[in-house]
Amino acid sequence: MGLEELKKNGELVASIDWSMTPEEAVRLYLEWGNNWSRGYSMVRSKDDEIHYFVLYTWENSPLIYFIKRDYEGVVELAKIEVPEQINNENKYDIPVAKGVYAVDGELQIWLKNELNVA
Repeated sequence: MGLEELKKNGELVASIDWSMTPEEAVRLYLEWGNNWSRGYSMVRSKDDEIHYFVLYTWENSPLIYFIKRDYEGVVELAKIEVPEQINNENKYDIPVAKGVYAVDGELQIWLKNELNVA
């Protein structure tokens, strides 16, 4: 699925946890039972799941993945190419180092605008 298909799926868009980070998702879903909540509900059963975005910079051009995570693992539901204009603008603060990062700041604002999220 890409950005256009995701836009059409209101249920998925409504399920996005905009404050979730890749680190927090791992802590909650891979280390559950060993941590305190830090404001998040703890994973209590196999039915718990979360939907969030990550910024993936291991490729030449950064990608945004829409992720579904539950106790069994991760499913990449959508892959969104970061437009070159955004990649080249300093205000979006896209890391140069290779890795997986939270989608936050101006990049999150751009994504919310694209998805028509208030």
